[in-house]
Amino acid sequence: MSERMTINYDKKPCYDILFTASFEDLPEELLKLDSKDRKVCIITDSHVESLYGTELLDRITPFCLKAVMYAFPAGEENKTLDTVRDIYRFLIEEKFNRKDLLIALGGGVTGDITGYAAATYLRGVDFIQIPTTLLAQCDSSIGGKTGVDFEGYKNMVGAFYMPKLVYMNVSVLGTLDDRQFYGGFAEVMKHGLIKDSNFYEWLLDKMYEIHERNPETMLEMVQKSCLIKKLVVEKDPTEKGDRALLNFGHTIGHAIEKAKNFNMTHGECVALGCVAAAYISWKHEWLSMEEYYEIRDMFVPFNLPITIEDIDPAEILTLTKSDKKAENGSIKFVLLKKVGKAVIDRNVTDDDILNAVKEILYVEDENSAE
Repeated sequence: MSERMTINYDKKPCYDILFTASFEDLPEELLKLDSKDRKVCIITDSHVESLYGTELLDRITPFCLKAVMYAFPAGEENKTLDTVRDIYRFLIEEKFNRKDLLIALGGGVTGDITGYAAATYLRGVDFIQIPTTLLAQCDSSIGGKTGVDFEGYKNMVGAFYMPKLVYMNVSVLGTLDDRQFYGGFAEVMKHGLIKDSNFYEWLLDKMYEIHERNPETMLEMVQKSCLIKKLVVEKDPTEKGDRALLNFGHTIGHAIEKAKNFNMTHGECVALGCVAAAYISWKHEWLSMEEYYEIRDMFVPFNLPITIEDIDPAEILTLTKSDKKAENGSIKFVLLKKVGKAVIDRNVTDDDILNAVKEILYVEDENSAE
């Protein structure tokens, strides 16, 4: 049983999200995009290729003019222009033209790379998203953001480019390792914190089912999370206003990610960034102390960090200044007025950031060994 959600752009239907629990409906969806007359290239990473690449290629080949697959080495460190260049070369050698189609099969890295390649190859070819991680299903595959990192700086090169379809097979979440699964959950939790207190409470109530990855719960959770993102990106598709609310936890999170040389997952860093942003919200007297500590502590049952070792607060502050969301040295910081209501604040000071980073910095108690 599949369900469909339409994402609008400029108040007109743009693309659908299909929620399902298998790849069985994919050929029918491709035929709606005239795949019989198009070459199709599945772009994936080396890890997802071994899980689903061959299955997907075999499934779609009878429904395309030609189907091929390109796999790049897995890892955030390969989210670069060099990987995009290799994709261009492969598409040229396979004689892909402007009417052909790309499929992004994988997590957020694959979706961002494929989307950017699609946006720029021959000035734009169609692509679809098949996200295989919780983070990609609930966040990065929706809204048309594409791009790559540049010299260690997150998503500094990119474009807004909408897919033709987002195909969500929630059954693939069962193959994620725990670290990747809970890393993706940080973005789910973020959606509740910024826009929907009822969803936030639902997540806490469904904690056991989420840990078990109950199929019905996964489907409902992904749909609820996508609905929140849908409402935000439809209102502000190119991040000129409220879409920036989705960056809650990301300013400090991205800085930690770079400071740690991408050895932590994106979701782990976002969780730390959410705690830091909630702390600033408390210090600005928007959240009560009790609300801050509740938000902080609710990441723990979902195996997400709330403290971190071996970071330099001054370095994190410097890195926030080079975040792509900074404008003329001023950071658009997302804070919480309350659970379910986020706001953009341009008055967060350097001291606010330093104190927030110190709050999440783990310092071993000298007396603990006694």
